[in-house]
This record gives sequence, structure tokens and C-alpha cells, in this order.
Amino acid sequence: MPQDLRRIAENVACVRSRMAEAAARSGRKAEEATLVAVTKYVDEPLVRAVVQAGCDVLGESRPQALWEKVPRLADLPARWHLIGHLQRNKVRRTLPLVTLIHSADGLELIADIDRIAGERSLEAKLLLEVNISGEDAKHGFAPAAIEPLLPQLASCRHVRVAGLMCMAGLEGGPDRARRDFAALRTLRDRLRRGCPEGIALDDLSMGMSGDYEAAIEEGATIVRVGSALFEGVLP
Repeated sequence: MPQDLRRIAENVACVRSRMAEAAARSGRKAEEATLVAVTKYVDEPLVRAVVQAGCDVLGESRPQALWEKVPRLADLPARWHLIGHLQRNKVRRTLPLVTLIHSADGLELIADIDRIAGERSLEAKLLLEVNISGEDAKHGFAPAAIEPLLPQLASCRHVRVAGLMCMAGLEGGPDRARRDFAALRTLRDRLRRGCPEGIALDDLSMGMSGDYEAAIEEGATIVRVGSALFEGVLP
């Protein structure tokens, strides 16, 4: 395990250095992009190691994994995000465990989050997932659907919309990913000009292990990195 700790610390330092360089290339400060360490399929000792290496924001794709991990790791100085798909029947158990939901992808889901957050005296912070690539296999709102929704979302009393999230297209490589990231930023910038009161589109969650540098160059404020942090440690 000490060797794993060293390797993870090296990986975290490398990712943060590359994030800072990407931010500098786009005229931004390193601290303008938050690193979310994705713990999907990562066991408890390695989660502890990545937090020890300085990652204090953790992301899980599966609600059931959150339900198991968060109580067992409650002593860690870390916040949890849900970055994967959230079914409506899993909102109640998930909501108290996370500080941000990246994957709000439907009106009924958001209505349930608002209602349950109210019942539990919580404020639920979320990002609207946008299917920016238009792929049938992806969750998310169509880009053109976001603007008409904003006034309705602004009326939610216990939900705070903080930005947008996307995943790059599965095909097309780095060039396609960069186009998708630029498209989400352009959409966000346009929507911000007429945002209703109570809606803030400050955050852009985009970019993963293979493309987080391009995402930062295109304006990401949050990147979701997993395999690059655990390289050489996970099988």
C-alpha cells in the first residue's frame, strides 16, 4: 500500500500540473478548475489515498456506491458529487450525501429533487446535463430545450441550478471532444445573458481523464478524472 500511496500522489500531482498548464494556455488561473476524483470501481483504501494526496472532491457514478461508500468514509475531509445518471427512485437516499448533482437530465427528476430537498430542509445544488453531442445513447436535455426550461426551474424553491454538464461524443477523438466542449461553453454564455433570477450558470462540468486539458482550455470549471489518478494502481 505505501507504494500505491506514492503512485497516487504522483498521479495527482501530474494531473494538477497539467490542469494548471491548460488553464494558463487559456488565460485562466489554475484554481478556476476544480478536480473531481472519480472513485467508480475504486475500493476504500485507494479512496483514502487519493484524499490524502489532496483531492477533497470525490465523484461517484452510481448512487448505490455512494450509499455504501459515504458512511464508511465519513471521517474523510471530502465532499461527494454524483456524476452519473440518477433515477427518480434513488433521489431520497442520494440527496443528503452529495453537495452537487452533475446529472439533472429531466424535469420530473428535478421536480422530485426539489420536493424531497424541501421535505428534508436541504438546498440541492445541481447541473443540467446537456446531450451536446446529440447521441441517442446519452442522457441529457437537448441544447435547444434548456432556454425554455429556465423560467420553470427558477421557480423551484429548494433547487439551485449552478451550471451545465456534458460528456463528449463517443466517436471523433480529441477534435470532436473539443468541439463539444466549445459548444457547451457557447450555449452557457448565450443563456447567461437572459438567465432568470435564481439561476446561475457559472459552472461547466466537462472533461474526463482523456480530454480534461482540452475541456479546461474550452472553459471547464469542473473536470471529472478517474483513471489518470489511479494509473499504475488499478488493474
